[in-house]
Amino acid sequence: MLDLKWIRDNPSQYDAGRARRGLDPLSAELLARDAAHRAVLTELQQAQGRRNQASKEIGAALAAGKRDEAERLKGEVAQLKGKLEDGESRARSEAAGLDAMLAEQPNLLSDDVPDGPDASVNKELRRWGEPAKMAFKPKEHWELGEALGLMDFAAAARMSGARFTVLKGGLARLERALGQFMLDLHTREFGYLETSPPVLVRDTALFGTGQLPKFAEDLFRTTSDHWLVPTAEVPLTNMVAEQILDESSLPLRFTALTGCFRAEAGAAGKDTRGMLRQHQFYKVELVSIAHPDASEAEHQRMTSAAEEVLKRLELPYRVVLLCAGDTGFSARKTHDLEVWLPGQGVYREISSCSNCGDFQARRMRARMRSGAAKGTRFVHTLNGSGVAVGRALIALMENHQRADGTIAIPPALRPYIDGRETIGRDG
Repeated sequence: MLDLKWIRDNPSQYDAGRARRGLDPLSAELLARDAAHRAVLTELQQAQGRRNQASKEIGAALAAGKRDEAERLKGEVAQLKGKLEDGESRARSEAAGLDAMLAEQPNLLSDDVPDGPDASVNKELRRWGEPAKMAFKPKEHWELGEALGLMDFAAAARMSGARFTVLKGGLARLERALGQFMLDLHTREFGYLETSPPVLVRDTALFGTGQLPKFAEDLFRTTSDHWLVPTAEVPLTNMVAEQILDESSLPLRFTALTGCFRAEAGAAGKDTRGMLRQHQFYKVELVSIAHPDASEAEHQRMTSAAEEVLKRLELPYRVVLLCAGDTGFSARKTHDLEVWLPGQGVYREISSCSNCGDFQARRMRARMRSGAAKGTRFVHTLNGSGVAVGRALIALMENHQRADGTIAIPPALRPYIDGRETIGRDG
């Protein structure tokens, strides 16, 4: 949620920020609604003030024996009561309309985010590792998995439909090992607190992180009005909702390995082969709750933590700074990690690390207090994949494939899979 007072003071700057995202000006409409709401509040204050004064005058009139004047004043108080009830109803309606409009608006971007309409103008920041030169034509992950008999899309489709996968034997163990390896790395070396949060949440949690109301069609909803989380960002960030934190406790760093569930309503026809884009997948999430003055440094730190996963798995990757048109709704700045997939011959996203500034904190009413200073400030929230387990499995299979179709296991992962060095048909 954006700061309405800031928009009042900086309407042109707000519209310029929207233009960077390809959106039309909105300040005039927002401020007109704001003015209407404030006008109703002013009427209420005036009516309440007159009601209080009239009540005092009734007592004075009765004390002076002016019964007719007292009765007239009582009639005025009764009318004012009705006016107040009506005004309070209008004030609630105006506030709700204004809040609903604000809730639909994306975050403003950092100044260093490059302008541009789409991913074609994202800015590459750095690369690590060289794509291996294979003496054979590399296969895609789904070809490898099916040939090994360890990846079954047909069985998944029979029970669940499209965009699901059954992993078996060695690939199922490898998926589990990847999640454990990532959690250990982030907790032992980067100081994140391992957390096991709910994966069913209420509307308020998804509103707090920005998925609702705008992106409801991309989510799965249960019959009990709970939602399946699209990412552990939702419960981890909401752990500080409605809280006032002490400055000395920051930063808070949480990590979790959870199932994630996405309807992928806006992705029809994309990545239909294999398990690149699934309705259900596992991901290790990183969330930081940071001091407002330290969130940029925390963003760099989080990105480095996600990068370390790919380095340890010996997966070539690049880091890109997303442009204005490719940056997500809640983010003010995002680094994407894109891993090399030799089967496709392209870099594909495996992690997004975003600094949301105080955007989510305002929606969640998450604040901090600085020592003896008066008042509070909204915290800054950051989130990132550390990393997507399914995509890490895909990248590992494709980058470490051998000519005979087996998969080599990088040394960092072997302790999590009984020291094995390869995955083959024997599972």
